[in-house]
Amino acid sequence: MLVLSRKKDEKIVIGDNISIMVVEIRGDKVRLGIDAPRDVSVHRREVYDAIKRKESEQDAVEDDSADLPANQVQA
Repeated sequence: MLVLSRKKDEKIVIGDNISIMVVEIRGDKVRLGIDAPRDVSVHRREVYDAIKRKESEQDAVEDDSADLPANQVQA
């Protein structure tokens, strides 16, 4: 893991098209601004984990449906 120190209004650049700027520092919280192309997903970790969990659940339901005969598949 790369660990960097930044002050307010300073940026970090990832690749050619993603930049992260320290917008505000208040106590033990830091607000970040992220500039990335629309095709790059940016989520807080807890949101990302919830999305992946939901995708896994949907995949499991689809796998279960594939095991049923065609006349027993429910929508």
